[in-house]
Amino acid sequence: MPAVKKNTLGKALGHTKTDKRLEILKKLQEAGSISEAARRAGVSYKAAWQAIDVLSNLAGTPLVSKVVGGSGGGGAQLTEAGKQLLRASHDLDIAKNQVVKNAAQSSAPETSMNQMLGLRTTMRNQFPAQVASIHKKGDSVEVEVSTKGGSVFSARITAASAELFALHKGQHVQVLFKATAVAIQAPGAKADKANSIHGIVVRKSRGRTSGEISMLVEPGITLVGFADNLSDFKISDSAVAFMDESALVLALV
Repeated sequence: MPAVKKNTLGKALGHTKTDKRLEILKKLQEAGSISEAARRAGVSYKAAWQAIDVLSNLAGTPLVSKVVGGSGGGGAQLTEAGKQLLRASHDLDIAKNQVVKNAAQSSAPETSMNQMLGLRTTMRNQFPAQVASIHKKGDSVEVEVSTKGGSVFSARITAASAELFALHKGQHVQVLFKATAVAIQAPGAKADKANSIHGIVVRKSRGRTSGEISMLVEPGITLVGFADNLSDFKISDSAVAFMDESALVLALV
């Protein structure tokens, strides 16, 4: 595997040491199994996969690889990028603790500094992108962003927000949106949403009724959404994710 650029892993380090996502990676490195890592971290298997997907999306590269075979029927292990992320996380914790300590001595209390430096979000879908185009439409602005793999997403924001953020073509941003804003359908389905992206089903909830689906849209980016009928989808099936452009949130990197 080629060396991972430090600036890509940095996108996955915007979390405090108490973040369960990084803890799950640490437990996985110790246990060699996602289910065991989830048990040790005190979360569900589904939540553990969510953590891995989010961090992999932010890093722009897979952090975990499956291991086939063995007495336990196989397991999982960290990729070199995953190991680099944990090493960087350890170094960042040491540096951050010193920065917070220094700042607390001269200004804000340590608890306030930790709150500012440890901002997290509940949005399941997060990944880096670059502004491809900006079009003003009345009081709103349509911003097209493209990922490293060439996927294109459209976000609609207010003109005031675009001005305050000084958005411009080529700017690096973080794209965020809720899983509940994503509708997963079979290829060929028509929808009135501005965004549609094709991918491959990699995980889904158990059962035959409506539920959650994770789909790989390009190497390093997995989207999570919901389908009305899970029985229509099997692992490795093609699928399409739809979302309204107003559901996308852009954050400055």
